[in-house]
Amino acid sequence: MRELRFGRRGAVSGTVRSLVVLVHGYGADGADLLGLADVLGANLPDTVFVAPDAPQRCAGGGLGFQWFPIPWLDGSAVALAEAGLDAAAEDLNGFLDAQLLAEGLGPEALALVGFSQGAMIGMHVAPRRAVAVAGVVAISGRLLRPERLAAEGMVRPPVLLVHGDADPVVPFEDMAQAGAALGAAGFDVSGHVMRGAGHTIAPDGLGVALRFLQERLP
Repeated sequence: MRELRFGRRGAVSGTVRSLVVLVHGYGADGADLLGLADVLGANLPDTVFVAPDAPQRCAGGGLGFQWFPIPWLDGSAVALAEAGLDAAAEDLNGFLDAQLLAEGLGPEALALVGFSQGAMIGMHVAPRRAVAVAGVVAISGRLLRPERLAAEGMVRPPVLLVHGDADPVVPFEDMAQAGAALGAAGFDVSGHVMRGAGHTIAPDGLGVALRFLQERLP
């Protein structure tokens, strides 16, 4: 398991009752999402926000990081991408455990907010943990290995899917496919369409994510 570097924003109130882990997308880094803490934290004053860097430099170039290779973007082998997903899932799981321990919280006080590849690994990791987290917000992502979800899933945390209907990077259709697979496996899944939005986090999508977190975090 690899140790992940991360940024942290403390609870506005000074009292820690919950933890949100912001999981960035392909080619970005934790700092790319940590700014969301400025908006979310004002409305979740007892929440700590942390945003880790993925474990590998992005194979597709640039200065950012990746959770795992993406063959259709970087030309990597499918087997390498599959192995990368498994390794990164172990890394993120270990990171979540370490952060909960550091903040003195249980998994019921933890939520994941992922964008793009971060949404993909968030939806992959959360169902396979021993104890359910409070919720998962998956923005502009897709559900990986949906055919294994029923067999490998140990818990069923609530999931919010958010996607732009003009996304040129991760097809909008992936949202419906994820929702169908999660619903069939018994998850409490809801969705929000960011009308006219591309591969981004639009204000309406962030607002829906905030309400989801407010309803589920301590």
